Amino acid sequence: MEFLFAAIGLLILLLAGDLLVRGAVNSSLRLGLPALIVSLTIVAFGTSAPELLISIEAIKYDAAGLALGNVVGSNTANILLVLGVPAIISTLDTADCNTRKSYVTMLLASVIFIAMAFVGPFTWVHGVILLTLLALILGDQAREALAHRRSLAAMEEDLEGVDPDMPWWKIGIFLVLGLIGLPLGADIFVDASLIIAKNFGVSDSVIGLTLVALGTSLPELATTVMAAIRRQADVALGNVIGSNMFNLLGIIGVASIFGDIPVDTSFLTFDLWVMLGASLLIAPFVFSNTRNMTRRWGAALCAAYFGYIWMLIH
Repeated sequence: MEFLFAAIGLLILLLAGDLLVRGAVNSSLRLGLPALIVSLTIVAFGTSAPELLISIEAIKYDAAGLALGNVVGSNTANILLVLGVPAIISTLDTADCNTRKSYVTMLLASVIFIAMAFVGPFTWVHGVILLTLLALILGDQAREALAHRRSLAAMEEDLEGVDPDMPWWKIGIFLVLGLIGLPLGADIFVDASLIIAKNFGVSDSVIGLTLVALGTSLPELATTVMAAIRRQADVALGNVIGSNMFNLLGIIGVASIFGDIPVDTSFLTFDLWVMLGASLLIAPFVFSNTRNMTRRWGAALCAAYFGYIWMLIH
């Protein structure tokens, strides 16, 4: 029954997050905000809303390990599973992608995050630092996008859920349902996850690293699978890199302001290093102009992920 409630909570979270993004994007564009700014801020934060609400709810339930496990586990799943599955379906032509700068930025964010974990717990001071780093990264992305104005013409087309003719009443319904559904779904999902952890005799950190992380990575998985089918490897790779940066800097940055996030020893000795190691695995595909992520590599990444999950639950 707890798994059913967890699934219902996750479904509410994902649907509410999508509604909130659609409502926020269309209202912002109707008010005259540039599509570029909407993409870099509202869409980016909106798509991370489920993870953020889960982390905040976990802190309220005095289960901070679930919050940290959600972020670390999601980042690991994003690299190994969210890139692995699309590569199996259709080889990702990563040789043509230009994601070197964002990839290096993600690695630096990961290293800074790990360093902070070792001097943890994460407090509001750490949160301010992480959010400041995120703001600097977004500012740099905005500067680069403005320097390449050709990308601005297509920006509005790339924004998900854009409808220039959407009436205000419909936008309002999207916003209200999203704002109500997110905390409701997060509350149901976290409550059910903690009961599952208790029933199976595992820590909230393990549930965060497995069940919660996998559940919150489903939107990224769906996006990368569609990108692979459409032969858009840059979208798949960029989606994963951007999501990982937001998880580390944005989710933990905001969540730590609501309460301290202690770092369990298992994170320091194992899970954080698995996250960093997984990120390093895709370096050859980022920096090589000839190497593509083939089906064999996709299978290897997926096998590594399931091996990691097996080690966590045994």
